[in-house]
Amino acid sequence: MKFGSLQSMPLASPNPVNRPKPLLPSVSSSTVSNIHPIISPTMLVVDDVTDTTVTVKWRPPETIGAAGLDGYLVEYCIEGSESNLNNVEKTKYTITGLTPGSKILVRVKAINKAGASAPLDLISITFSAEPPKIRVPRHLKQTYTRKVGETVNLVVPFQGKPRPKVTWIKEGNPVEPSHVSIRNTDCDSIIFIRKADRNHSGKYEMTVQVENHVDTAIIDIQIVDLPGPPQCVTIEDVWGENVALVWTPPKDSGNAPITGYTIQKADKKTMEWFTCIEHYHRTCITITELVVGNEYFFRVFSENMCGLSELATQTKKSALIVKEGTMKSGIDRDFKEPPKFTQPLINTFAVAGYNATLNCSVRANPRPKVIWMKNKITIFDDPRYRMFSNQGVCTLEIRKPSPYDGGMYTCKAINDLGEAQVECKLEVKGQCGPRGVH
Repeated sequence: MKFGSLQSMPLASPNPVNRPKPLLPSVSSSTVSNIHPIISPTMLVVDDVTDTTVTVKWRPPETIGAAGLDGYLVEYCIEGSESNLNNVEKTKYTITGLTPGSKILVRVKAINKAGASAPLDLISITFSAEPPKIRVPRHLKQTYTRKVGETVNLVVPFQGKPRPKVTWIKEGNPVEPSHVSIRNTDCDSIIFIRKADRNHSGKYEMTVQVENHVDTAIIDIQIVDLPGPPQCVTIEDVWGENVALVWTPPKDSGNAPITGYTIQKADKKTMEWFTCIEHYHRTCITITELVVGNEYFFRVFSENMCGLSELATQTKKSALIVKEGTMKSGIDRDFKEPPKFTQPLINTFAVAGYNATLNCSVRANPRPKVIWMKNKITIFDDPRYRMFSNQGVCTLEIRKPSPYDGGMYTCKAINDLGEAQVECKLEVKGQCGPRGVH
């Protein structure tokens, strides 16, 4: 039967599946002749589309009249098949059993005691596939970081119809369900890890497919832990009240960048540990102001975003602080030497309006003369600068710098036996007033 034959089609059908249910009790011809036919429904539109269904809805007739409204007669026809009739009371109807590419024709009539209204036709619906699209949340477009033991619960929305097929792989292999729980719905995919460990780190590739259409996204998950201790801490030099230490970064960074080190010292007699400096960024340092006659051990902790390493690496040998110009055995000896920088200057970023300092360490005997320069020009009595030199540690303080104070800074040490120098670049960020006005 063709779609256009609905108006002349009797309500009874030889096919029991398509036979509409009787809506009204029989009435006499004289009663019907006094009732005006109802007008058509309005606003027939598509309300929702799923994997295999299309839902249409409409509005009741603008004018119902004295005879009232008893229901609606919905007729739809899938291209290539016969029409289907259904009596409904609501203003919504769902067509089921569809496949992608189906073309559907739908129309609706209002019914009362006088019969059916003129049909309200809907332009044909093509039930086609919607290409998939993954909507990666903003916070997942960069590396997603969590600490060991924390819960990971990520929701990645997507769209596409019929219901897309979703797959996850990690570094080329399917995600192991026993390690990572994945749950997919019609519109999103959820990754859940109850208690994360470092093995969960990696790049997870999500693929969403509808027929021949595919969309992919990469989710980078990083699970971090406390770092291991530095690999080796050694005493490089001892002079005066100073000890120069060097170490190598830890073998295990905890899956996160090393952000600093904590250095501690202990007198050999008591072995009570005291912190010399925290959040130190380099792998060499000069410890100053040690007590003459004491013998010290040193140890270093590593640090990352999770905190300090549980263990520290200690120096194997101790450092005995003796009077300058004598050996440990007490035998006098000439310790004269030209200047040598044991800790250079490092490039520094400063914020405009906040004091900045540049530090380096020099060893020399006799005590050297220290000169500071900016862009190869010697800094003299300038109130914006303060210069210190204590036990070989040289410091230049720049008071409330402005961008004009940026440039190349040099520290030069000179004595009778020679000279040495180190330099660094200072960059001042931010805005402030004219030079001298803060």
